[in-house]
Amino acid sequence: MPMDLPQPLADEIRRRVFAPGLIRLTQTLTREGQPFRISLRPVRIKGEDLWQAEMRDGTQSKTRNLTEPAARKGLEDILAQTGKRELHLVTLEGDLHVRVNKRGTPLVSRGKPKAAPAAPTAPAGNDRAKRQPLTDFDSAPLLRVLGIAASDGAIRASMRGKYDQVNALLRALEPLLPDAPPPAFFIVDCGCGKAYLTLALHAYLTQAKGWPNVSTLGIDRNPGVIESARAMAQALRLEGQVEFRCAAIQDVQCPQAPDLVMSLHACDTDTDDALILAIRAKAQRILCVPCCQHELHHALVGGGPMRALLRHGILRERLADLLTDTFRAQVLRICGYRAAVMEFVSQEATGRNILIRAQRGLRPGLGEAIAEYHALKDFWGVTPYIAQALPDPEA
Repeated sequence: MPMDLPQPLADEIRRRVFAPGLIRLTQTLTREGQPFRISLRPVRIKGEDLWQAEMRDGTQSKTRNLTEPAARKGLEDILAQTGKRELHLVTLEGDLHVRVNKRGTPLVSRGKPKAAPAAPTAPAGNDRAKRQPLTDFDSAPLLRVLGIAASDGAIRASMRGKYDQVNALLRALEPLLPDAPPPAFFIVDCGCGKAYLTLALHAYLTQAKGWPNVSTLGIDRNPGVIESARAMAQALRLEGQVEFRCAAIQDVQCPQAPDLVMSLHACDTDTDDALILAIRAKAQRILCVPCCQHELHHALVGGGPMRALLRHGILRERLADLLTDTFRAQVLRICGYRAAVMEFVSQEATGRNILIRAQRGLRPGLGEAIAEYHALKDFWGVTPYIAQALPDPEA
């Protein structure tokens, strides 16, 4: 097959993909004007060693589990691509990054060997086992500092839920991330708390993805958790890369437009303040998991033929939760974001399992979005906090 990679380099990639220690091979390029990414990684399903191929074309994603012959053929298809693209091979032997420019010239960089990951990879015998992003790199030092793993690297039983939750959030974030490493990436975590996700995301982007210039700002009004987060960042030698600030979210001025604003379980209207910060700062991406929500609970007065819902406390409470997140997603649409509301973990893991994921890209002030917002507001007779805090959510 024709290829623009030198034969020794292609042979090295073939050897390392099918040698022990493969973590992931990813190739990104542009196809018919859309970003196209294909990745290959080892999995074990029902006692059989397989390779999982994931293809993402624009916003569409497909996953297949391959036997070794099929995986070898798939690798040859990857290597046979020509033209501008990036190939990133992550193995315990070390990273291999190949960037092929427009002229077809490959530029190669190599990383140091990795220590074997202490955290277990995908569970055996489970066809639906989900990828765990924290196994895409040597996360053992991070997990020990966070207290998720014990000194021997094993995940603490009491922290298994937190470990799974962080992995689920990293998976949920993946569709928002650019395929190629950006020149710089600025993250703001509003209500960062104990900074599990703050530090895990920073490590994932810099180590698993190899992004060269990631900066992170964590905000929380609790001085105790900020002091603890700073100590963990220092233990991980992240001074100058990760900053933690004790402040109310609404008092923070971003030094630049964030590439990502996230908020995990910020209480009540703190979630709205995080979304307001993101909108005002023109953040490109938003990842938000709301927590307790009381603001609309006693304000609901309308409902028309559905007013009977307000008569029962538990139904009123659940309705207020749903309406609050609906208003948030709708205001994001009005302000120029493509917003989606979804579950990110099972109900058994946490009752607060709703995630709002948004990306800037719509024209602000869409008439349909504004009409839907007003219809919802008038029907239930309320004006949500997020709209009160933004002078004109319809602008």
